[in-house]
Amino acid sequence: MKNSLLALSAVFALFMTSCSNDDDATSEETLTGSGEISLTYDNGFNGNDLVLGTANAANANGETITINRFNYIISNIRLVNKDGEEFVYAKDDSYFIINQENEEDQVALADVPAGEYTTLKFGVGVDQEKYLQGAEGQGDFLTLAEENNMMWAWQAGYKFLNFEGTFTSATITEATEFKIHMGSHGSSLDNYKEVTLELPESVVVGNGIDSNIHLKIDASKILAGATTDIELTEKSVIMVDAEKSPQIAVNTSEMFVVDHVHNGNGH
Repeated sequence: MKNSLLALSAVFALFMTSCSNDDDATSEETLTGSGEISLTYDNGFNGNDLVLGTANAANANGETITINRFNYIISNIRLVNKDGEEFVYAKDDSYFIINQENEEDQVALADVPAGEYTTLKFGVGVDQEKYLQGAEGQGDFLTLAEENNMMWAWQAGYKFLNFEGTFTSATITEATEFKIHMGSHGSSLDNYKEVTLELPESVVVGNGIDSNIHLKIDASKILAGATTDIELTEKSVIMVDAEKSPQIAVNTSEMFVVDHVHNGNGH
């Protein structure tokens, strides 16, 4: 009887192993063709949802911020698969504006080759290669940037970040306007930054499989970065600033984290 039970156990184990291998093979086989990966940029401020026109708790600088505009440019998106191979999204189609006023927080990447991707990369702003193509080389993105208040005059370039509102502090008790417009200022000051984010789990895409990467953004880091604090009390309007603009560019690149992945569900 004992030997019979052992034999049955061995057969059952062999059967389960076979099924598992079949399932793995089927999983691999289904990842063919291409699909869509969408990116959700979920804007927040210091652990809370970012609600325009609503005062946020004091940031690390002791300043209370009311944000009225929060827009930024995402570009040059790449995905790295589990084998370390990098998929580069078509450059001319890889410039997007996240606009909190218009609740535009999604980026849709069509025709991503089937696979399992472990890393997301993107730029914040517009790279010099694109800018130096001139106004004629910007395609429809130039008009889109103008419509979303993400341009200075062409010679000055794009606003990579448009961050506006009012603030108070221990020494400034009346609500005071602030404006932070960060960009590269033509070719003389390059504030374009790259962001690399490891995913908490692989994002899977293929024929019939559209997936989503959900990012959380902490806008408070624009002013209170890992290495540099920007005090609005000291200077509340920052645009073309050779010292503070590069600091804000670094801080802005640090505000992104991946919260979770939806596989087989584009939202």
